[in-house]
Amino acid sequence: MELRTLGWRKSSRSAGQGGNCVELANVPGVVAVRDSKSPDGPVLLMERHEFRQVTNAIKRF
Repeated sequence: MELRTLGWRKSSRSAGQGGNCVELANVPGVVAVRDSKSPDGPVLLMERHEFRQVTNAIKRF
């Protein structure tokens, strides 16, 4: 699968953050995460339940 061609999206809250944000893409069964400043860089693939755990932990932080 060519990850660069996925429908990547950024949070609407990322404006004004100095470019420090991540982008997400839906892939069957997983969530793809990448650094928006480096779209050709590495991509982290997480199962949906793992992604939920990460985002819940970030919210509690």
